[in-house]
Amino acid sequence: MSLLVSVRREQIVVFKSIVESHDNLATLRTEDSHRNILRIYFAPELEDEVEAMLAGLPKQLELTKLS
Repeated sequence: MSLLVSVRREQIVVFKSIVESHDNLATLRTEDSHRNILRIYFAPELEDEVEAMLAGLPKQLELTKLS
């Protein structure tokens, strides 16, 4: 499974480190570097955990779910 998200360019490194700090939860790939769109890949059985991680992100990350 995957989700598309948009994060401000200067916050991508912070977001990536947060995702990677959750061992084996998800991986990231840049989908569109001009629009700061990232794709989060994860196993279907981890969807609830990924959603919980995204819900718990600091407000200053200004993450927008696109799909």
